[in-house]
Amino acid sequence: MSNQYISLKNLKFLLYDVLDVEKLTSHPYYQDHNREAFDMMLDSALQIGDTYMRPINEEMDRKEPQLENGKIKVHANMKPLMKTFGEGGWISTTFPYEANGMQLPITVNSATGFIFNAANYSASVFPFLGSGAAGLIHAFASDELKDFYLPKIFSGEWQGTMALTEPDAGSSLSDITTQATPTAEGHYLIEGQKIYISCGDHDACDNIVHLMLAKIKGAPAGVKGISLFVVPQKRLKDGDLESNDVETTGIFHKMGYKGAPIAHLSMGNQGDCRGWLVGEPHRGLSYMFQMMNEARIGVGMNATGIASAGYYASLAYANERPQGRKIDNKDMSLGQVPIIQHADVKRMLLFQRAVVEGSLALLLQTSYYADLEKVSEGEEKENAHLLLDFLTPIAKTYPSEMGILATSAGVQCLGGAGYCQDFPSEQFFRESRIHPIHEGTTGIHGLDLLGRKVMMKNGKASQLFLAEIEKTIAEAKNHAELEGLAQKLSEAVQKLQKVTFHLLGLAQKQQVENFMSDATLYLEMTGIIAIAWQWLKQGNVVINHSDENFRQGKLMTLRYFFAYELPKIEGLAQKLLADDFVTVEMQAEMFE
Repeated sequence: MSNQYISLKNLKFLLYDVLDVEKLTSHPYYQDHNREAFDMMLDSALQIGDTYMRPINEEMDRKEPQLENGKIKVHANMKPLMKTFGEGGWISTTFPYEANGMQLPITVNSATGFIFNAANYSASVFPFLGSGAAGLIHAFASDELKDFYLPKIFSGEWQGTMALTEPDAGSSLSDITTQATPTAEGHYLIEGQKIYISCGDHDACDNIVHLMLAKIKGAPAGVKGISLFVVPQKRLKDGDLESNDVETTGIFHKMGYKGAPIAHLSMGNQGDCRGWLVGEPHRGLSYMFQMMNEARIGVGMNATGIASAGYYASLAYANERPQGRKIDNKDMSLGQVPIIQHADVKRMLLFQRAVVEGSLALLLQTSYYADLEKVSEGEEKENAHLLLDFLTPIAKTYPSEMGILATSAGVQCLGGAGYCQDFPSEQFFRESRIHPIHEGTTGIHGLDLLGRKVMMKNGKASQLFLAEIEKTIAEAKNHAELEGLAQKLSEAVQKLQKVTFHLLGLAQKQQVENFMSDATLYLEMTGIIAIAWQWLKQGNVVINHSDENFRQGKLMTLRYFFAYELPKIEGLAQKLLADDFVTVEMQAEMFE
């Protein structure tokens, strides 16, 4: 079987032809970069993926981390791989020059992240978490904390994490009980527990630096009393690292991405776990949301990378596996044909490709808006911010939910072989399942989209999103081959607007629970339309492409999405427009 896990050709098509990412270099902040530099980053990422990550992907899954004598042991190759990421500047790519970063556009960095995710999702998590934690320190911490922690995290010597969840406070962060008590020495004493902490302890780095939410003693109740702290696993004393009273009391054994450990941490058992306040007291949740929002785009990309690996595994198998004959040919004297010649197998492959390349396009689009927000001014900056904010729950959720179905279709392409560990498809299926849970469950993102984002700034964000789609539709109507598809998307947008007005009407009638009860379905409907927009946008560009196979492959997948996936909004709209609130009316005691 082929060892391909991404299409570099498609990645460059999206970056250069669809998004025209080179335009970002016209801004002073990115003026030192050019296409040659971007290509070098992409090629280097692929080389790291091929050389260091892909070869240990299966082994990291089979030999999962173990907790031994209070320390989690991970795959031996992770320590040199973290060094490779650190020495290559991969952990600090998007940071400014003054922080020893590369000032690489977020869009290009997202593209390299996609490569790493597809090569070996478990291994890609380690540096990704370090970048996120460093981003919080860089944005909100004191110069003293920045100078002390950032160089070590960027070098890969130390690992960063995000420590939010507690045994009795998962998504409900207002209920966290981890406590911080101020001292005269300038640090706080931290006491509490955190669970499900990705890479919360391991032996691939010398130290783990937790960006941890806690409540200062006497703080206001709820989210208004949450503060953010740097809580290292080890602290410096006389030039050496010593324990900071952070104990690893357990490890969670997962169904997928087993190579990255998930730890249960206990702080302050000896009364001497020290934490340092980041920013101002009681503003920790607003700070953490910066990392969380970036991580949500990242989770969507994680899911897309895994789905890409699954797609190329099933595509290779379908090209090589002989089974049966063409349905209109019963001549048994002829040999069997590769299963890729069967229409139903092509349907499953088209579904996977539609999900992968549609999701990747949307995620790079959101990353591009993040770049524009960073370097633009005035109305352009505000519009980019609103579009990014509106699309974040969609860009996180659609790839996460559909990635499960895509990797499942990958297993199905292989038949019984796909259900066995002899082929990688079953691993990709297991690894995909976490993403609708990571960084806010699908239900939470549905509430976010319908309850907040749709009416944000008096509906301006939603209107900007629809205006972007209308631009793509208008352009597509200039191409005879796309005109019919443009009309279908136009009708879908109208249906979405009808549903939105209906649901907002329930809110205006103070039927809050009814209004929000099917927010997840509303998110699903909006996600399908967003991906249809991205596919039509690709169609507008590829229509004149010189590579006929690439051109036809894109247009066929576009046609597939509009014929098989876009019509699903009809059933969703029917439910969302109906006054039947069975999930609200159902009572706990009625379940058996």
